[in-house]
Amino acid sequence: MQPFRLLPLLAVLMAVPGPAAAQSFFEELFGIGRAARPPVPPAPVPGGRAPGEAPPADAPRPAPAPPAPPKPVVLKAPSDDSVLGQDLQQNGNAGSLRLERGAAGFSARITLAGTKVSQPTESCQVPLAGGSPIVLNDGGRAEGVTRLTSADAVCPLRFDLLDGSVLVTSGAESETCVFQAADCAATPKGLWGPGAAALVPRAQEFDTARGVADKAVRENYKVMTQRARREDVRPIVTEQAAFSSDRELMCRSYVREGTHGYCHVRFTEGRALALAARLGMAGAAPTASAAPRPARRRPAPTVEGANPGGFEGAADQ
Repeated sequence: MQPFRLLPLLAVLMAVPGPAAAQSFFEELFGIGRAARPPVPPAPVPGGRAPGEAPPADAPRPAPAPPAPPKPVVLKAPSDDSVLGQDLQQNGNAGSLRLERGAAGFSARITLAGTKVSQPTESCQVPLAGGSPIVLNDGGRAEGVTRLTSADAVCPLRFDLLDGSVLVTSGAESETCVFQAADCAATPKGLWGPGAAALVPRAQEFDTARGVADKAVRENYKVMTQRARREDVRPIVTEQAAFSSDRELMCRSYVREGTHGYCHVRFTEGRALALAARLGMAGAAPTASAAPRPARRRPAPTVEGANPGGFEGAADQ
C-alpha cells in the first residue's frame, strides 16, 4: 500500500479520541453497530398492559358519571289579550263573562247561572252589580298567570287568566253564592271558556298540548320532591294526587269535554306554570311549548328533464 493512500485513513484515526470510540465508529461505518440492531421495546410496567392491548374482562371499570339533576319545565305563559274582550261561558254553556282592560285597570261583566232557592228544580240568572262593570284588583303573576279578584260582599271571586279561558274560583269559604233578593243560588267555580262548536275542530291540537302540559307537571313535581326535605315529600305526593282528582271534578262538567279535552289542557297548563313559579322559575324563558309544531311540507319530487312550467303551458292551450 502506497503512503499517499494511507493518509486519509490516518487522518480519520487521529480524529477518533480512543480505541472504544474507534471501534464504535467502524461498527456504524460498516453497518454492524446500533443502527443495524432492531429497537428494544420498553420493559412493561408492573401491573400495566402493552400499548394497544385490550384490558382484561375482569378489570374494574370506572364508575359512570352521575346523571344531571332534573330541571323545572317552564311553559309559555298565556297572554292576557287572549281573553280580553271575549264572551266566555261557564263550562262553555252557562252564564257569561267578559273581561276588559282600561286606564283604571281590569273590569268584568259577569252573569251567573244558578237555581232558585225556593224551587231548586228551576234555573235562574243573576247579573253581578246589576250588569255594570265590576272593578277587579290585579294580583300579579305569583302563580305564573295573571290573577284578578273582585271584592263583592255577596260573591267575591278570583280569576286566573289562562290561554283563551278564565279559571274562576270563589274567594269565600263557601263555593256557592246565595242572592236572597233574586231567590237564586249560583256556584261560579269552573273554567269559563268558548263553546264546543269552536273547540271540537281543534281536538288534535289540544291532545298534543295536553301531552306537553302533563309532562311539565310531572317533571316539576319530580324536582319539588328531590329538593324537598324527607318529611316534606309526602305532602307533595298528596298534592299531586289531589291535582288529578281536582282536574276530573273541574272538567267533567265542561260541555263535550270528552270530545275536545280543552278543559284538561288549560287546567294542566295552569298547574305547570304554578309549580314552575313555586320553584323560582316565574318569568323565565319557556323550555317547552304547549303549541304543536306545524307539520313540514315535503317538496314535490322533480323528474329529471321535466319542464316545471309545462303544466301551466298545457293549461293555457
